[in-house]
Amino acid sequence: MRNPAASPILYSVKKNDKPIETWTFRKSQDRTILGTTLLMVLSLIAAILKPGVVTLALLAILLGIWLLVLYFFRDPDRQVLDEPGLVVGPGDGKVVAIEPIHEDGYLKADTVRISIFLSILDVHVQRAPIAGEVTSVEHRPGTFLQAFKPEASKLNDRISMVIESERGRILVDQIAGILARRCINFARLGDRLLTGQRYGLIKFGSRVDLYLPPEAEILVQIGDQVHGGLTPIARFADHENSDAN
Repeated sequence: MRNPAASPILYSVKKNDKPIETWTFRKSQDRTILGTTLLMVLSLIAAILKPGVVTLALLAILLGIWLLVLYFFRDPDRQVLDEPGLVVGPGDGKVVAIEPIHEDGYLKADTVRISIFLSILDVHVQRAPIAGEVTSVEHRPGTFLQAFKPEASKLNDRISMVIESERGRILVDQIAGILARRCINFARLGDRLLTGQRYGLIKFGSRVDLYLPPEAEILVQIGDQVHGGLTPIARFADHENSDAN
């Protein structure tokens, strides 16, 4: 494994950072945001009509929760890294595991699994780690264990998506956690995703597992903080160089 910070590489960027066409998430329509906004407004009205220790304390608490929810649902535009053979971060968070594993659910092949834990303070939008066609999107019901636990990869509620790229098939799992009770994936079969393109999100603390072919050169280490669309996760050898060798 190579630490990209110790061996910097120059990457090209693209400025057109749009979600996939089927993306329908709107902050103004999200029930969590609307619900916390309503509670905050009601507490504000109560504090104005009946000021006191209780109403002011309640207002302070609900205001803090409301601001945290708004912060949680942020969805920043980014200058996504886009280079042939490069795999970028599927989301923001900390790398908690890198391990060889035989993925027998969708890829039915030997892979390297990279697990990224998303804390409640991370951006929770998921991005395509590599360009390709969506060949499978499936919700798999399960438990809601703490997302950083190893067994969460097998037992927790998730949405699994397979991308057929020029470098082979890639699997991305959006995994729910003890707080995250809903994974959302707006991709459909046959969609063509660009590298780093937004396709889904998970509500509150969660995890993303990325399954790569074993020949991919891993560019991150356990403990690294990564960012969706921005952090180089892995690299495939250039086809032309491989053929020449």
